[in-house]
Amino acid sequence: MDTYLLIILGFSVIGFIIVYKTVYWILSLRRVVPTNEVHIIQSSKSTHSFGKDTDFGNTYYLWPTWMPVVGVSVTSLPVSVFDLDLNEYEAYDQGRLPFVVDIKSFFRITDSNLAAQRVASFEELKEQLRAIVQGAVRTILATSDIESIMQGRSVYGEQFTKEVSEQLSNWGVNTVKNIELMDIRDAKESNVIHNIMAKKKSAIEMESRLVVAENSKKAQTAEIEAQREVDMQNQLAQEQVGKRTAEKEKTVGIATQLAKQEIIEQERTTKEKEMAVIKVAQIKQAEITKEVTLVQALQQKEAAVLKAEGERQQITIIAEGRLEEQKRTAEGITATGAAEAEAKKLMELAPVQAQIALAQEIGDNKGYQEYLITIRQVEASEKIGMEQAGALKSADIKIIANTGNPVAGVGTVMDLFSAKGGTQLGAMVEAFAQSENGKAILSKVGFRDHQS
Repeated sequence: MDTYLLIILGFSVIGFIIVYKTVYWILSLRRVVPTNEVHIIQSSKSTHSFGKDTDFGNTYYLWPTWMPVVGVSVTSLPVSVFDLDLNEYEAYDQGRLPFVVDIKSFFRITDSNLAAQRVASFEELKEQLRAIVQGAVRTILATSDIESIMQGRSVYGEQFTKEVSEQLSNWGVNTVKNIELMDIRDAKESNVIHNIMAKKKSAIEMESRLVVAENSKKAQTAEIEAQREVDMQNQLAQEQVGKRTAEKEKTVGIATQLAKQEIIEQERTTKEKEMAVIKVAQIKQAEITKEVTLVQALQQKEAAVLKAEGERQQITIIAEGRLEEQKRTAEGITATGAAEAEAKKLMELAPVQAQIALAQEIGDNKGYQEYLITIRQVEASEKIGMEQAGALKSADIKIIANTGNPVAGVGTVMDLFSAKGGTQLGAMVEAFAQSENGKAILSKVGFRDHQS
């Protein structure tokens, strides 16, 4: 029984392992197509494309081709733009002149199923497209001369694109932009393009030299014409200057003679005026001397008067100043005395006014009056008590007070020294003698009753 269970368990483990391996192997066959690729799946019955934006999605299972029915083969092609270059491609023009060109083109697969039918791989597709481009380039360039090709690169790029587009449709491919003729140069051991460039260069140089010569000629002609105009202008200017100089000398000579005559006449007139002026000056000088003498005398007189007046005013001002000083001194003394008297008066009146104000306040305030009376009574009692204590101390009398407070007791003792005290003492002795004990005591001290 145990052997049977072991066998069943062993088969179960083997079955599980087989199932696990099978599932793992199936899952390992699953493929996810990248976004920039398309996978063409060829089965025994159909062909389908898998990738982004396709009808069958972007996942599939890569069953081996040896498996019947489900086995498939895969062709991977890019869906992104790819370029194709023809570098140093040798070509000929219509005159069989050799040269080398560089061509650049861009393509994109539009029908992946058709492309998969034409080629087995992407590299094979690129080789076929390169052959198509080479054929188109060779055919078109062979119909033109090399100078036209050098001058019309853009035109030939459009012709290349148009030529290959008809053929590319059979491969499921389209051009993205025009095929470009990047460069054209001489092939090995060929100087055709170099000679063309030299010819163009020499033609440009010749044209440049002709233009320079023509420009130099025009410049020299213009300079000669300008010099002639300058010479003519100089001669005309000299002629006009000569005429103008002669006229100027004539005018200057006449003006000089007239000026001399006018100067002589003016000198005569000036002499006459000078003599008249001298005469007038002499008369004026005499008048001025006379007036100056009078003015000086008047000034001396006025100076003496002003000096005397100044001295008088000075004496007056000094006297007035002294008088004013004395008056101010007297006023200051008077003011000082009045201030001192007023201050003394105020100092003397201050206590009186305070007492008057206090009396008025006390007269109007009953409570304050009672308060003052009480204070005065306390002060009086204090003084009386102190005086009584001093008197008793000096008399060496002992008092036993039966009153309610010591002050009242002291006040009773002090009555001994007054008329009232004497009367009360007599009454006390009389009352004391009325008792038996009192009589006995009084008889011992020598006091006798008048009745006995």
